[in-house]
Amino acid sequence: GCNTFPTWNSYPGLFASLVTGNPVIVKPHPAAILPLAITVKVIREVVAEQGLDPNVAVLAAENPGGEMAKAFIGHPDVALIDYTGSSTFGSWIRANAGAAQVFSEEAGVNPVVIAGTDNFRGMCANLGFSVSLYSGQMCTAPQALYVPRDGIDTEDGHKSFDEVAAGIAKSVDKLLSDPGRAAAVCGAIAADATMQRIKECRSLGRVVRESGPIEGMEGARTATPLLLAIDAATSDAHSEERFGPIAFVVAVDSAADGLAHAIAGVQNKGAITAAVYATDAAFLDAAEDAFAAVGANLSCNLVGDIYVNQSTAFSDYHATGANPAANACFTDLAFVANRFRVAAARRLAA
Repeated sequence: GCNTFPTWNSYPGLFASLVTGNPVIVKPHPAAILPLAITVKVIREVVAEQGLDPNVAVLAAENPGGEMAKAFIGHPDVALIDYTGSSTFGSWIRANAGAAQVFSEEAGVNPVVIAGTDNFRGMCANLGFSVSLYSGQMCTAPQALYVPRDGIDTEDGHKSFDEVAAGIAKSVDKLLSDPGRAAAVCGAIAADATMQRIKECRSLGRVVRESGPIEGMEGARTATPLLLAIDAATSDAHSEERFGPIAFVVAVDSAADGLAHAIAGVQNKGAITAAVYATDAAFLDAAEDAFAAVGANLSCNLVGDIYVNQSTAFSDYHATGANPAANACFTDLAFVANRFRVAAARRLAA
């Protein structure tokens, strides 16, 4: 389990393994043990009520810095491994898993290509919410927003690159202007490393919107989105995952160039979500084909209360298993069926 989504990211593999007859060892993140401890407790109680061995589900908790997970990887009795976390440890798992099958979700850089819109305020409001939600600590949060450096056409006329960036920043400010709403939307920061990352990223581009603490939450780690403007011709700061409330508005030569950058990013680093804003149907068609080819789920022209972060709520599937961000999909048939094998036994009749 991961510390930001200890149950959401664990339940698919946990229950897929149980329904296919596989006992599970649940290894929670040291910073988020309780949710999965409660889960395992309930599973054991329900299984025992049915007269079965409750040890089909056990908890393996440890203190921060422990390496219990490494003891499980490569063990001959471990046939299935579900993992959510960094690409560094994910690569180690795959290299040391032996014959075990690995289902993993790792790092990615989720792109947004802004080619044009007929609802500029709606687009900015939607993206402002998306970069704010849970302080960017969602694997579906957008990070690289590609905008033609000459600007885009909107229902209000032409908007320059700076106006697009400012529009998104203004939407974030408006959304978070009420401290109570800001607390509900952003929540708290799970790790000190994320706070440090925000400080380090300030120097990576021109600050369009500064990050700051949320009023009234002085007893918790909080940070509103840091929005940076960069040019793809001179910087690739956006091409690495910057986990947390950090987003880049990236100047590109054209909408087509932005799409090309986004596709290259998915191929190299992976992405769980992607979004496009455009009024040209041909461009939308081209974007759909391009993102499908690199295995990224695409959302087009989202406004209102449907956000790219929450893609599973309206698209059923989380990740595709077809790019470096994840090698499996939550939850398609293969995610479940590949945990089950048929071993036949035959006796020759006399």
